[in-house]
Amino acid sequence: MRAMIFAAGLGTRLRPLTDNRPKALVELNGKPLLFHCIENLKRFGVTEFMVNVHHFGDQIIDYLKSNDFGVDVKISDERDFLLDTGGGLKRAFETFGGDEPLIVHNVDIFSNADIKALYETHLANEAEATLLCSHRDSSRQLISSEDGRLRAWKNLKTDETKGDVTVFEEPNNQLAFAGIHIINPSLLRKMSDFPDKFSIIDFYLDMAPSHNIQLHESADLQLIDVGKVDALAKASEFIDKHINQ
Repeated sequence: MRAMIFAAGLGTRLRPLTDNRPKALVELNGKPLLFHCIENLKRFGVTEFMVNVHHFGDQIIDYLKSNDFGVDVKISDERDFLLDTGGGLKRAFETFGGDEPLIVHNVDIFSNADIKALYETHLANEAEATLLCSHRDSSRQLISSEDGRLRAWKNLKTDETKGDVTVFEEPNNQLAFAGIHIINPSLLRKMSDFPDKFSIIDFYLDMAPSHNIQLHESADLQLIDVGKVDALAKASEFIDKHINQ
């Protein structure tokens, strides 16, 4: 299996820790977030990695060159221009290609998700993309139809909606995205018609009416977004409890 790790973000919510280093190299339990993400995905059989870089990208490149993870790790270089989640994925695929589904994982997400089981579910559903989700507090919610397919998106704070707005007139399932998803090369190739910079969620919503994009609900999902400094302590405990067992 192969995976792309989103590590290009500016990490503004982690300041001042990211004033002189990338978010991916902020340390947790003595190791960078990127280390934990790679090692966790390796547990599920991932052997090929793509890591995108922008903010202090040289530091990430140097870190990966000087640390042998025992797997193939390639760099998708966005140091010239930050491409957002969709654009970053588009550039990585254009560079590295491949015929297998791609696991996509935010570097600052820690969870107890069984990535291999998610991958197998993706294949069994014959999905073109599968987004890991759960019922939890979040201002941004994805909306699925009864068969689990993505239909729409809603910002609960602003009431902004995207996608098939008719879904709000029907019984619907609102789920929060976990920052972990799987996408097929056939769908990645559709990105060629998109601009250099765009959101992956906007891309999925655009593709949803004509493609099988599944929202996979994990009822027992435990997740921590290490987006703020005060989340680091919780993430440290989380790693010891759910990952380093």
